[in-house]
Amino acid sequence: MEILSACSKKSFLDPRTKLLLLVFVSVFVLGNAGGDWAAEFRVALNYLPLFLLLVARRWKPFLFGVFFYTFAYVFALFVMPHCSGILNFLILAMTGIVLRFMPAVFTGMYVVSTTTVSEFVCAMERMHVPQQITIPLSVMFRFFPTVIEEAGSINKAMTMRDIKFGGTKAFKMIEYRLIPMMTCSVKIGQELSAASLTRGLGGPVKRTNICKIGFGVWDVLTFLALGSGVIITILRACRVL
Repeated sequence: MEILSACSKKSFLDPRTKLLLLVFVSVFVLGNAGGDWAAEFRVALNYLPLFLLLVARRWKPFLFGVFFYTFAYVFALFVMPHCSGILNFLILAMTGIVLRFMPAVFTGMYVVSTTTVSEFVCAMERMHVPQQITIPLSVMFRFFPTVIEEAGSINKAMTMRDIKFGGTKAFKMIEYRLIPMMTCSVKIGQELSAASLTRGLGGPVKRTNICKIGFGVWDVLTFLALGSGVIITILRACRVL
């Protein structure tokens, strides 16, 4: 008996392409691979997640990223060279956090919000990834959106009770917000793990997916763009360009 898994396509990129993009952003932007030779490639990787969020109609993170990226680049190029001492260090730390950490966060946000669990599991099976890795990652894909939704509900409930910054009961925020959030996180993790096992993940029978994934034109263009960036970086490092 085979276990079927259905899904609906939510993005024009294949899940494997998204994971490759996440690796590139983590290595070149967060990890600073390539140094100064990959400076232009790093800037392109900074803005690529914002473009994908715009295409996916995630307006809030897109506008948030554009504002903070512009703010950070303006400070790094025009303000920081004229500062010294502790002020220079603070600006460097601020721009570094925005330009190094946020691209990976935006890329992860795009991958999680535009990839269904069925698409992800199907992609992992196509790459012959062991279920010991696939199951925890598939749980993670539902965990963070569920936790964010739960946090919004807790925030609304506590706001109605005036437990917020500037409210008369602001000192109770840790007790009435953090503790319920921790309890809900543990419960959500357990429920999602049970749901994954119920759907057949981890079973001895090979699962069959009717989820349609595959590489298209946009995936090929993404591969070419990422490959071109790596080749140009290597040639610059070898002083060919």
